[in-house]
Amino acid sequence: MKLQMIGCSHHDAAVEFRERVAFSGDQIISALNEFCRRFPKGELVLLSTCNRTELYTTTDDDTALNRDAVIRFLADQHNLSNDDIVEQMIYRSGHDAVEHLFTVASSLDSMVIGESQILSQVKQAYDLARQSGSLGPLTHAVFQAANRAAKRVQTETGIHRRRVSVPSVAVGEVVPEVFDSLVGKRVLICGAGEMGEETLRYLIQAGANDIVVLNRSLERAKRLAESFSIRYAPWETFLDQVVEADLMVGTTSATEPILTYDQFASLRSQRRDRVLLVLDLAVPRDFDAALDEFPDLYLYQIDDLQAACQRNRHEREKEWPKAQRIISEETHRLLSELNHRDTGPVIKRLRENAQQIKRDELNRLLPKLKALGGEPAMEKEIEKSLDRLINKLLHPPLSSLKEDAAEGHQKGLLKALGELFRLGD
Repeated sequence: MKLQMIGCSHHDAAVEFRERVAFSGDQIISALNEFCRRFPKGELVLLSTCNRTELYTTTDDDTALNRDAVIRFLADQHNLSNDDIVEQMIYRSGHDAVEHLFTVASSLDSMVIGESQILSQVKQAYDLARQSGSLGPLTHAVFQAANRAAKRVQTETGIHRRRVSVPSVAVGEVVPEVFDSLVGKRVLICGAGEMGEETLRYLIQAGANDIVVLNRSLERAKRLAESFSIRYAPWETFLDQVVEADLMVGTTSATEPILTYDQFASLRSQRRDRVLLVLDLAVPRDFDAALDEFPDLYLYQIDDLQAACQRNRHEREKEWPKAQRIISEETHRLLSELNHRDTGPVIKRLRENAQQIKRDELNRLLPKLKALGGEPAMEKEIEKSLDRLINKLLHPPLSSLKEDAAEGHQKGLLKALGELFRLGD
């Protein structure tokens, strides 16, 4: 059995094609069930995220589930032609497929290197395959090892410890400099687009429990707020919300500042000298740069945060070689385990067959020796000689078999030995 992968990601396929071959949660379950029906002896784990779609397959019968069969299966799922799939998707097998999965699970192949979400997505793909019955011995072993490799990369390198997105730096590095905790702090999110949504996720993870969303489109503010079970308010209440805020985040697309120096000066007395942290993540900027002159207002603008992101990226890059070494080690470890699993039974049966031949010959020879007055010591020496003979005869083929196994059974010695010595299944 050999693992194979066919897939595409942001590295090698345009978003338009990735959208065409992506699977929703329900579509994944349907595809796994159809795979089990079409390939009863096959195994499949289907990983589909916003940036990649990858099918990991294997079977006892390589002719039934070869590359072309997987391409046809995927094409059928999305009503595409086989040529569409071949032109746009990458194929990997054996060692390359295993190493690729480990790289993906460890977030070294992600758009944002070191982001933690991909490992949970890999685990979810594994769980769905297990629940549908498309998981098998090899895919189970490979995906468990991928989880082990990813955990090693997380714990033994610093590649996950440096934040590299603007919202993650803003919430994870700037906020703790001003507030010990966000619990009980009024947080005002200005803007309901992608940046606002991403920032919200980090704020909630950081413990924020009093958040209000404002947007010029009240309907968009409502949708975003309801998706996170938080509050929203009309844009017209913005200045009133500033009075109550402890933390403000700007993510709008406004062409002019939404809060000026004069506006804040006019309402500052209502705030009773409370500290206000302002994170301006917008381009153009949402907040007047002159706001930084107020002693109780801390303003961080997009350029400050992007500079921190760049520094963190450089630090992550330094950890890259260490992470790659871990993946190489874990790939070699898994393949060695799998190859030993394949060769072990063959070696055992070969030795058992040789020992049975030895016993048969001894049973024939020893009675004759006794009849001729042979001593027990002579019988033991004969048995030892036969054992040495067996070991010497088996050593070359078994050594070659182990070497071939370490290279992924490329020479086919495992099958050849089984046929030559008629070892059976």
